[in-house]
Amino acid sequence: MEIMKNTTLLAASLAVGATGAYAGGMDRSGMSISPLFEDGTYVELSFGSVSPDVSGTFLGASSGDVTPSYTQLSGAYKRDLSDQISMALIIDQPYGADIDYGSDTSYPIAGSSASVTTTAITALLRYKFNENFSVYGGVRNLTSHGEVELPAIGYSMETSTENDWGYVVGAAYEIPDIALRASLTYNSEIDIDFTADEDSFLGASSSDMPVTMPKSVNFNFQTGIAADTLLMFSARWAEWTETVIAPDDYASILTLFGETDTELVNHKNDTISYSLGVGRRFNDKWSGSLSVGYEKSYLGSGDTAGNLAPRDGYKSITAGLKYNVTEQTAISGGVSYVWVGDATTSVDGEFEDNTAVGFGLKLSHTF
Repeated sequence: MEIMKNTTLLAASLAVGATGAYAGGMDRSGMSISPLFEDGTYVELSFGSVSPDVSGTFLGASSGDVTPSYTQLSGAYKRDLSDQISMALIIDQPYGADIDYGSDTSYPIAGSSASVTTTAITALLRYKFNENFSVYGGVRNLTSHGEVELPAIGYSMETSTENDWGYVVGAAYEIPDIALRASLTYNSEIDIDFTADEDSFLGASSSDMPVTMPKSVNFNFQTGIAADTLLMFSARWAEWTETVIAPDDYASILTLFGETDTELVNHKNDTISYSLGVGRRFNDKWSGSLSVGYEKSYLGSGDTAGNLAPRDGYKSITAGLKYNVTEQTAISGGVSYVWVGDATTSVDGEFEDNTAVGFGLKLSHTF
């Protein structure tokens, strides 16, 4: 059966990033290691732009759109060191958050904002026992920074910028003749020792604030189902219940207000995100893909979402196209549309019928 040589047809949709923006916790990139499976010496650069539209109401007062647009950048380099050993360097932005409640509304927490930025560099080695079985592993360096403004309680906080380490291990099974590949990847948790600089009516202070970014498991599967046609499935589990952000003075302020839940950010559930897609090569120049994504709603009756993450689960659809400029160089593009899950926040804001749109471009070259 004639199958497309390039078995990473979903490169276009992976470049988009809109679906990842609304996965559980602060997931954004999905931590893909797909460049490790490319042939020969390979390089790619990706750009994505996400435009969410998320708003809520409280007793008739609208929050306005609380989610600014943002961009995602990533890149990768892969080469073979021998017939059995290959390496890859991957740069991405695996976690992030952006929330901004406009100050020109009567919403209860108007003027509040928060952001989390991260950049990861992952170095991987892969060892092939034969054409079917391989194992891989490596290290990941994560650079992280965060800040928050809560004028309703006269509070602000900014973290130090930290560099911390984790590791990656995994295994893959392949049948090249039918473009079948199944891979299972474990990403370790990463412990971050932030310094939190807080400013409030209690005064200015600086204290240690440990935060754990979650361990996760990615499963990816693809197989040829007809000539020039691929079926693709992926699932990602992340242990977001281990990620808690709890600055000292913030907890003290909420205690003074009689609150018992004194953490700035916590996650009530671990999450699993799914994607199912089909890829098709139309001719030597053009190929395309279509995929759907899903993450269930985790909040039960009476549960509330955090004010800095007013959503619960998602559904998405992504369409991608890839154009082979030459046998070695390709340009991929894609568009995602996301239906953001409804949620009630802790100030009883009702966030419903929200969406996000993202697009991405990827340039790749094989030497």
